[in-house]
Formats: sequence, structure tokens, C-alpha cells
Amino acid sequence: MRRFMALAVSGLCALLILMICAAMLWGGEVQRGFRRIDTGDGGGGYYINLIMREVKVAPIRAHVGDVIRVDVVIEDQSDVRYDKGDLDLFANGRKVASKRYGYEFGNEGNRIYRDTLLWDTKGAKPGEYKIRAEFFVWGDASEFDNYLDVKEPLILLPPGEAFPPGEAGGGAAIVRDPRYKPAGGLQEGISAPSGKY
Repeated sequence: MRRFMALAVSGLCALLILMICAAMLWGGEVQRGFRRIDTGDGGGGYYINLIMREVKVAPIRAHVGDVIRVDVVIEDQSDVRYDKGDLDLFANGRKVASKRYGYEFGNEGNRIYRDTLLWDTKGAKPGEYKIRAEFFVWGDASEFDNYLDVKEPLILLPPGEAFPPGEAGGGAAIVRDPRYKPAGGLQEGISAPSGKY
């Protein structure tokens, strides 16, 4: 009998250890009961799909110390509300601004969201910067369309330095997913120096 009790206790201890390890490794998924995420292969489960549809950078020609505004349009085609995601702004591959989201996205599908990130260029080096906006969420069915790279480089000049002849400060650059057709009919590329959107 003692041997049976010792075996039962050791079995329960092993089960408890496995449960603790699972909770440490998968945290929130354990609490939610391991939701199945569909990867778009038709295998069932929940479907998460966010698409970065448009990115607008203004001003595209600025001085160090100016604040750069980046407006994004994200389409949500998901059929599940997910826990969190990160909207990040990169300049030459370095993260310069970010926002964390909780339950703002998901559950209804075919919804358009707009948001803005601000990059304070104080302390940045003068030069050209390639800009990328990216939204990341775990389990996205198509991660290839979670970001857009702005084709026109952002130009930062030292404070007070004049722009080259024929170039004005300001302006805006827009990049758009070619599958996205906004209602206003705006065109991709550089806008007038006023930066009107």
C-alpha cells in the first residue's frame, strides 16, 4: 500500500511540474485553452489576417529635431479578437516609434483602422532614412503584407541648413498596397510640399 501511495504521489508531482512548465512556456494560451489559429490553409480554427494598406510620411524633407508624422491604414480581415499586437516605425532598420495594442483589433473582419506614429528626430543624424511601418501579431496568416516600405527616402538636414535649390522642406511620401483602393483616389508617391492628405 505504501508503495502504491508513493507512486501516486510521485505521479501527481510529475503532473504538477508539467502543468507549471506549460504555464511558463505558453502563459496566456493556457488560460484561454490553446485556441487554434488557422494559417489560411483551410484547416479550420481561428483566422488572423492584418494587412498594412497604406503608409504616409510627412514631412519627407525635414531638419533634425522636427517631428515626423507617419499615418497608417491597416485592414483587418480576422474573424477572432486577438490579444495584442505592435505597430512599429523603423528608420534605416532601427525602431524609432512604437504602439502596443490590446483588444482594439479583430473579431469582425473587413474593417479599416487608421493610426499615427510620431518620430521626434531630435538626436538623429542628418542623412537619408528608409522608412518602414509594420504591424505584428502572432499567428497572422500572411506576414508578408504586415508592413510597407516607403520608396522615397526621408531626408533630414542639420538644423537651420537650407534645402538644395529646387527642393523645398515639407512634402509627403505615400506608399500603398496595390490591392487597396481608397475612397478618395489618392495616388502613391510624393505629394505637394504642403503635405496635405
